Amino acid sequence: MINPDISDYNERQSDSDKEICAVLSHLIDSELNDAENKIWHAHPVWFIEGNPIVGYSKQKKGVRLMFWSGKSFNEEKLDVKGEKFQDASVFYNDISEINETDMLRWLKKSVEIQWDYKNIVKRKGELIRLK
Repeated sequence: MINPDISDYNERQSDSDKEICAVLSHLIDSELNDAENKIWHAHPVWFIEGNPIVGYSKQKKGVRLMFWSGKSFNEEKLDVKGEKFQDASVFYNDISEINETDMLRWLKKSVEIQWDYKNIVKRKGELIRLK
């Protein structure tokens, strides 16, 4: 079930971004239905056992869908940003850009491939693979 704070976040977006956020939250929540979801660092994020898995945020370039371990998915449509961590993301500016087949594949991989962000501070910035 989607946290009411996430629904509020979605409602606060402009019309086109609101549609994008609604589709993303629905797809994520239907695929990761056991995951905890909440607003984290001001953005909707889904967690498995306390580990951040996927989230989205409104940015200048559009709505950014980010997978914390996405770099290891080896998906060309996930634009890898940053060298230090394992995150990868894609930007959406229109609901028509969301490919449900890609999303479902990425969400499946997000459960199968996980890096341990939950304990990154304890490990002084070292990221280890969980799955």
